Amino acid sequence: MKQVKKSAKLANVCYDIRGPVLQKAKQMEEEGHKIIKLNIGNLAAFGFDSPEEIQQDIIRNLPNAAGYTDSKGIFAARKAIMHYTQEKGIKGVTLEDIYVGNGVSELIVMAMNALLDAGDEVLVPAPDYPLWTAGISLSGGTPRHYLCDEENGWYPDLDDIRSKITPKTRAIVIINPNNPTGALYPDELLKEIIEIARQHHLIIYADEVYDKVLYDDAKHTSIAALSDDVLTITFNGLSKNYRSCGYRAGWMVVSGDKRHAKDYIEGLDMLASMRLCANAPGQHGIQTALGGYQSIDDLVADGGRMRRQRDIAYDLISAIPGVSCIKPKATLYMFPKLDPKIYPIKNDQAFISELLQEEKVLLVQGTGFNWPHPDHFRLVFLPHEDDLKEAIGRIARFLENYRKRHGTNELLAKRSLDSNN
Repeated sequence: MKQVKKSAKLANVCYDIRGPVLQKAKQMEEEGHKIIKLNIGNLAAFGFDSPEEIQQDIIRNLPNAAGYTDSKGIFAARKAIMHYTQEKGIKGVTLEDIYVGNGVSELIVMAMNALLDAGDEVLVPAPDYPLWTAGISLSGGTPRHYLCDEENGWYPDLDDIRSKITPKTRAIVIINPNNPTGALYPDELLKEIIEIARQHHLIIYADEVYDKVLYDDAKHTSIAALSDDVLTITFNGLSKNYRSCGYRAGWMVVSGDKRHAKDYIEGLDMLASMRLCANAPGQHGIQTALGGYQSIDDLVADGGRMRRQRDIAYDLISAIPGVSCIKPKATLYMFPKLDPKIYPIKNDQAFISELLQEEKVLLVQGTGFNWPHPDHFRLVFLPHEDDLKEAIGRIARFLENYRKRHGTNELLAKRSLDSNN
């Protein structure tokens, strides 16, 4: 029989957070192995419950949630989102500028589908949340990755951004707070990115889904609040700030100068209508979430569970020989670096698979986030403290054995001696 092949549009699409190594982990679980999963920010799996008032609102509204809603979302949800944009200092947002979706993921793909023709380019950070790269490729566009500078706190390299702009560049993606690095961008940097977008007539796509998961009294600024004249699409939702991943309640907000974007907005409206609406039950949690008690503040405060686990993970991972890490200011992740002279890794997916096989710990390799070198991995610090300590202890043991197998302990000892002298 004739083979049924996948679409050629999927040739450059990958999502390694749920990729081949996860499939191997599932197989190992079926064989009876217990896997410690540090690969995905699925908060409920680690005992971070959705706020009860959100659950109750969804339950109470279930009888009214069986029918289709407005294609952009229910009135109460969009009204609450509009008020939230006002709190964030984003000007000129009306109800018609707000689209509720089945999580931010759906809306990212929708926004790219509405914009891109074959050959159009979009600037995306490296490392990135890989759905951005995948969504651009799936929509017929070409992702162009600009580097974030690890030596400068993982901030975007502005010169590299400028060097990647071509006549085909349509937009720039900003992930702030950043997944996977945990970086949080200062206002001055955001203003410089706005100026680049202004000069080159680029749309700004701002992924701000972790804007409340902040540590050490850090403050987040929406890039849309710093500009009235650059078209900006801001993405947010309930998944992370409100530990409600499975409710699939996200939104995007169009702001800035919309006068020249009527045709694009018409495209967004068309795509929103084609999928009929976002799931109705999840939408009924948005108003309560945004207007209610912000329990995330307790989790990220000094002594809060998320902050404690971030500190434990950072201290333990940084203590492993040949491993360095920028301490995250936000999010649920860190992006440690493996010194390539000590860990001569050629294929980081194979490396992560080997770690899984030997130590039953699941991570995601750095190249899965479109980082160009096989020398990083993303670590999720959501497990309870004892499980986190156990997992990082296993990682340390694996790395020690890796050094022994590859003969790098002698180099490590020499470096230690040189630093002491």
